Amino acid sequence: MIYNDDSAIGKRLRRLSHIIDYDARRLYKEHGIHFEQRWFGVINELMSNGPMSVKELSVSLKITHVSVSETRKSLEIKNYIQSTPDKDDARRRLLSITDEGQLFIKTISPIWGALEEVSKELNEETNNVVQGLDKLDAALTKTSLYERALMKIR
Repeated sequence: MIYNDDSAIGKRLRRLSHIIDYDARRLYKEHGIHFEQRWFGVINELMSNGPMSVKELSVSLKITHVSVSETRKSLEIKNYIQSTPDKDDARRRLLSITDEGQLFIKTISPIWGALEEVSKELNEETNNVVQGLDKLDAALTKTSLYERALMKIR
């Protein structure tokens, strides 16, 4: 059986993600900045909300606890974030941005600003592709790809 490329959502999303990540890495590299794309969500959430736990970040970012923990480790190695005991519950640790992290954010902010502008332009150019992605996200949250495919197989 030959599969229709028009329905290959996963393939297209991976390809677009690769293109976006590749170009962003080029920008960072040309400006002498070491930045991993996976850091953005955690840094952005901490900038927006202040100290948060790994669990809170995983819920907010809709990614696994393991993914947040791995990202946390790499950000701690760079000394961009720190982990401290929660004053209300010593069993819980809160992540926050360090002074070095604040300097890093100040350095990288012009690139983030440019990328945000370009993202808005691309969204307009594509008749609000973000809205379509939001609908896809909601549809898969309601009924997963696994569940949908399983119904077709049975």
